[in-house]
Amino acid sequence: MKNYTITVNGNVYDVVVEEGGATGMPVAPAAPRVAAPVAPRPAAPAPAPKAAGGAGSIRVEAGAAGKVFAIEAKVGQAVKTGDAVIILEAMKMEIPVVAPQDGTVASIDVSVGDAVEAGALLATLN
Repeated sequence: MKNYTITVNGNVYDVVVEEGGATGMPVAPAAPRVAAPVAPRPAAPAPAPKAAGGAGSIRVEAGAAGKVFAIEAKVGQAVKTGDAVIILEAMKMEIPVVAPQDGTVASIDVSVGDAVEAGALLATLN
């Protein structure tokens, strides 16, 4: 048996998996087992977004789910359309999230290592 901790939609579950034999021989069915339900553990609280001087009106959002790999811009920095603001990592690929238009970075709303969903707010521009 192996013990695993699995997170599904922010809920953390402790799971026990029983390994089966790979002999190719038929195995007699085991008596049914009734597992006691395990209540989900609450996930760790997310850190508060970091905003400097208020959020801007132009949203920079994640195009795909992934993990924040790097933050390329700083609050107050001027960026042009297409400049990388955040780098996401998904499936071992680095994906730049770029400024949708010229502006100044008003807030960075994620930290390196944060897991984000597609469409999540990463930063704002003015």
